[in-house]
Amino acid sequence: MTLESTSSPTYDTATRAGSADLPVRVEGLRKTFYDEGRGEVHAVGGIDFHCNRGEIFGLLGANGAGKTTTLRMLSTILEPSEGDVWVEGNSVREAPEAVRRSLGFFSASTALYPRLTARETLEFFAGINRYPADRVKQRVGELIERFGITAFQDARVDKLSSGMKQKVSIARTLAHDPPILIFDEPTVGLDVLNALALVDNIRELRDEGKTLLFSTHIMSEAEKLCDRIAIIHGGKILTTGTLDELRQETGEHYLEEIFVHYVKDAEAATRELLEEREQRELEQFAGDGK
Repeated sequence: MTLESTSSPTYDTATRAGSADLPVRVEGLRKTFYDEGRGEVHAVGGIDFHCNRGEIFGLLGANGAGKTTTLRMLSTILEPSEGDVWVEGNSVREAPEAVRRSLGFFSASTALYPRLTARETLEFFAGINRYPADRVKQRVGELIERFGITAFQDARVDKLSSGMKQKVSIARTLAHDPPILIFDEPTVGLDVLNALALVDNIRELRDEGKTLLFSTHIMSEAEKLCDRIAIIHGGKILTTGTLDELRQETGEHYLEEIFVHYVKDAEAATRELLEEREQRELEQFAGDGK
């Protein structure tokens, strides 16, 4: 298990030397926003992690922890304030188009074009992601068969049920056959059966050798799916490890209890730092008044 730094990158020389083989590598990634009401907001605070090929890497955190912001930087939707991400060796800063060709991004909130048919949707996304033109028809046919889209392949998306749209959305994510897939809170808003079907799809993709980043706030999903889990809170990664490693480190069995353990420790450390800062400021103020 790796206890992640909350400030500067922690990768050692050996890790850097072997990093070319990592499908995803994140170093010192930060994102800062300015909000009129809150001022400067540190959404992601200098995080480091990597994904191994053919694994499901989970980002586990409460709403607002920084999961979606992190994944949007990985997928080039947002530009990092600091740090960088390498996807199949390509930097999101220097080679965003190459990064996008290697990625498929799925989110429960990702909309489909309502006026396109299911087949047209797959053809469109294969095309814009530069899948070889002479193989698009075959690729789309394979996805239509795999996800049971045949019966409604020529129906417009706005006429499809939620379950049908989910199948088209997953197929769209895979249209250009990317080696790395991002699933950002994918089961939000789905009924139980559709959520279970999606979880099965994710397992199948891992078994086929895809590398998957999976964000969730649902503990049971992370327990069932993830080969390794990073717990993220307040824009910082608190720890990373397999479920067995996290159990051994904390002495807790259930992921919910493990999660609470790390979050409480982090919040206690933050309170201590704030109290120390306040004490120093009071001492400085008292010294200036003499």
